[in-house]
Amino acid sequence: MKILLCHNYYQQPGGEDQVFADETALLRSHGDEVVPYTVHNDAIQPRGAWKVAGQTVWNRRTYDEVRTLIRRERPHLMHCHNTFPLISPSAYYAARSARLPVVQSLHNWRLLCPNGLLLRNQRVCEDCLGRFIAWPSVLHGCYRGNRAASAVVTAMLATHFAKKTWSRAVDRYIALTEFARRKFISGGLPANRIAVKPNCVHPDPGPGAGRGGYAIFAGRLSQEKGIDVLLDAWSRLDGRILLKIAGDGPLAERVRAAATDNRAITYLGRRPLAELLPLVGDAACLILPSIWYEQCPKILIESFAVGTPVLASRQGAMAELVDHERNGLLFTPGSAEDLATTVRQFWAELPAADMRRAARAEYEAKYTAEANYQLLIGVYRQVFDGDRAHGSMRTEVMP
Repeated sequence: MKILLCHNYYQQPGGEDQVFADETALLRSHGDEVVPYTVHNDAIQPRGAWKVAGQTVWNRRTYDEVRTLIRRERPHLMHCHNTFPLISPSAYYAARSARLPVVQSLHNWRLLCPNGLLLRNQRVCEDCLGRFIAWPSVLHGCYRGNRAASAVVTAMLATHFAKKTWSRAVDRYIALTEFARRKFISGGLPANRIAVKPNCVHPDPGPGAGRGGYAIFAGRLSQEKGIDVLLDAWSRLDGRILLKIAGDGPLAERVRAAATDNRAITYLGRRPLAELLPLVGDAACLILPSIWYEQCPKILIESFAVGTPVLASRQGAMAELVDHERNGLLFTPGSAEDLATTVRQFWAELPAADMRRAARAEYEAKYTAEANYQLLIGVYRQVFDGDRAHGSMRTEVMP
């Protein structure tokens, strides 16, 4: 197949950017042709705030560029990863004007929550879930702590709810877990249009030895990832268990200070994947103390791929992805005390070799490139075949 693959890159690279790269490589490795359409948030800086605000709702330039690209390349369908803020939903309508089916991956909670996290004041928040206008987000300044910016995102969501963009202009959504699918349905997306396909790890890194004698955290150093919980838990472990922290983000200085004060903590900074995976593979366990609803953390399935058990908060999809006492352990979200207790339990009582085998088996059963490709191409074929059968009904909804 020939796929137009769209993505708006973030200023700080994250999991969504990596998944876009992974799926591009995966499709090409199977002989499918990928036509990329990408923009980068670095382009925001020179632009006026009001211009960017308007483009978040509707970007005429994107509409024109995508239409031109479709006419020139004649793809079978368009698959969008992230369209916020610069691509905007105008890309959907450009595709519809050419009678091209549209697939949208749901990597975050943006369609349900203007800040994309379903999190406020370090607690899960569903105040805007299912609302036509997400006014609590504006009231609390949930997007970047700014009421005006929150109003822009809220206006974008409300405009496209009113235009029925989410139900009419997208043929199929891809949720990453069953938990996420249920949450999006409760937020108003059509249940019959949401497929489930997790992320994958490609190429297969192979199992690690797990002989490093340390735990590891890898990811964005931010509040929603539970960094404060992690550091508090390690202050309760009396320096007996080593922790390595890899990543960068707004709480990097806090992590650096904790590593200075606590000799059991080593801060590694951001590491490229080629260096990170061996570190995870040699760790006794990966720690995921997130306080928000993670969907399908890439690092979690990377940890399974190298055979490293995962200790995760019993929150959202992680309670679905980690099988307690088989390939990892679950602990109370936001509780440093329970995390510390769980780490002690893991170190003292549980058969690590069995857990490592179970973690690797989980990867082989669910997260290989081949399994992921079959799920992805299956979604494409269903949408493409359905569009061919009903193509005469496809019309452009917005000019």
